[in-house]
Amino acid sequence: MNPLDALRRGTTPLATPVYPLRATRFIDREYFNIVYRTDPEALRQVVPEPMTVTEPLVRFEVMKMGDVDGYGPYVESGQAIQVSLDGEHGEYLHSMYLNNFAATVSGRELSAYPKALGAPRLHVEEGALVGTLDRGSERIATATMAYKWEPLALDEAAAQITVPTFMVKLVPNVFTQGLSAADLVRTEISDITVKEAWTGPARLQLFEHALVPMADLPVLEVLSASHILTDLTLAPVQSVHDYLHGSGQ
Repeated sequence: MNPLDALRRGTTPLATPVYPLRATRFIDREYFNIVYRTDPEALRQVVPEPMTVTEPLVRFEVMKMGDVDGYGPYVESGQAIQVSLDGEHGEYLHSMYLNNFAATVSGRELSAYPKALGAPRLHVEEGALVGTLDRGSERIATATMAYKWEPLALDEAAAQITVPTFMVKLVPNVFTQGLSAADLVRTEISDITVKEAWTGPARLQLFEHALVPMADLPVLEVLSASHILTDLTLAPVQSVHDYLHGSGQ
């Protein structure tokens, strides 16, 4: 294998590529979102500059992927914090936990998604939509919502999912133990079809865990909830701030 052939593989190990090097299409991606108010000081401790916290709001999510090119079905859960950057309002992806190794690795390597392995689940039980996240045998989060309680306007549902999203991309330098890149990046979903959308009363519990610190952003008040079914394609990220050189790109 010559060097060019190796580069075309895109991932290691070279003989067994983990994920495809192309845009990924999600069919029947199911969202369970709960927006809640939390401690403003707790947010200031975890949101990196130059982003600012406008309101102390967090969106807890559980996403069930019905069919994903190259990965198959899986489930994901995380927290997104409402922020502002240069007058633009969006969400900072704080944490994401999922039960698919390839999707975890590709999210971290090809983009900047803060993904780690976990055991999320989304199901319907006795008239309630139930989203959970476990780490091993320990419960991290339990979310419930009345199942298909009230219709939610499809354009409002799309607006929830297509807000600008910010993440921090760190690329370690394996030779110096420093960083080759450290950027704040931005992306925004634009290729989306909302099939169904619902809202209703909801509750959320977060539990303490040293390795999955979701409870560091405590639930003070649940403000809204939504259950949305979509088809979409994730967009690539673009750098908006270079931490190593102190400037926007």
